[in-house]
Amino acid sequence: MGTVPLYPRLGGSNRMTDVQSHPTKLSSTAFKGPNFSLNYQQRRWLGYIIRYIIAAILIVFAFVPVVWVVSASFNQAGSLVSVEVIPKHAGIANYRGLFENKYYPFLTWLRNSFIVAGTSTLLSVTSTAVSAYGLSRFRFFGRKTLMRAILVISIFPAALSIIAIYTTLQQFGDHVGILGLNSHVSLILIYASGALSINVFLVKGYMDSIPLEIEESALVDGATHAQIFRMITLPLAKPILITISVLTFMAIYGDFVLPRVLMQSSDKFTVMVGLYLFQSADYAQNWGVFTAGAVIAALPILGIYMLLQRYIIGGLTAGAVKL
Repeated sequence: MGTVPLYPRLGGSNRMTDVQSHPTKLSSTAFKGPNFSLNYQQRRWLGYIIRYIIAAILIVFAFVPVVWVVSASFNQAGSLVSVEVIPKHAGIANYRGLFENKYYPFLTWLRNSFIVAGTSTLLSVTSTAVSAYGLSRFRFFGRKTLMRAILVISIFPAALSIIAIYTTLQQFGDHVGILGLNSHVSLILIYASGALSINVFLVKGYMDSIPLEIEESALVDGATHAQIFRMITLPLAKPILITISVLTFMAIYGDFVLPRVLMQSSDKFTVMVGLYLFQSADYAQNWGVFTAGAVIAALPILGIYMLLQRYIIGGLTAGAVKL
C-alpha cells in the first residue's frame, strides 16, 4: 500500500520542501501586522502637539496661584477659600487697610527691603567683578585652590550657617552694636558675602570669553590694569553683570528666613517678614490684607525682570561657556 504525502504537490514543487527551505518567508507574510510608521511631516507635527500640550499644562500650573492670590486680594471677606475668579464683593478694602494699619508699617517694610537688597546687590556685584577679573586675567600661586574653595562653599545651603551667623552676631553686638543682631548693616554684609561664590564663577566664565587681544593692545598703548578693567572689561561684561545684579536682588528681596532670625523689632523687618505677621496671629488672621501685600511686593520684581529679561538670558548662557 503506497503512502499518501502529507502535503500535495502544487505547481510541480513540494509545499513542505518550500517551507523548510524558506522558513522566514512564511512568517514574514503570515504574521505581518499593520503599518503604523509615520513620515517626517507627521512626526514633526506630533512633536509640536506634545510640546504645546506640555507648555499649556505648565502655564496653567504657573498662573493659577497668581490668579488666586490676585483674586483673594480683592475679596473683602478676607478668605482664601473662593471658587470665583472675581469675588462677588470685590473691592480695594484690603489694599486700603494695608496702608492705613498703624501697627503694621507696610511701607517701612518695603523700604527696608529695597535698602537691604539694593545695598547688598551693589556690594556683591562690585566685589564679584573685581574678584572675577583677578581670577580670569592673572595667574598666581593658589589660584586653582582658591577657585575650588569658592566652588565647595557654594555647594552648601545657606540654612546650614544660620546658627553660626546668629551666635557670631550676638557676640559682635556686645562690642559693636551696628554689627550685631537687629541691624541692617550686619544683614547687608551677610547677604553681600553670601552671594559671591556662584556670582564669581558666572562672571569669570564670561570674562574668559572676552578676547585677550583687546586688553593687550590697551596695555601696549600704556593703559594700566585698573583702566582696562574700568574702561574695557566692565562695559563688555555688562550683560553678565546685569544678570547677577537682577538675580541677586531678587533672591535677597524675597528671602524670609535670615531676616526673620536676625531682625527682632518690627520696624527693622523686611517686607517678606512683615507680611508673615498678617497671618501668624492666633485670632487676627487676615488673608485678604496678606495677599494684597504680596501682590504689591511682587510688582517691583516683576517690573525689573520684564525690563531686563533679555540681559538675564543672554548673560547666563554666555557666562556658562567656560568656568
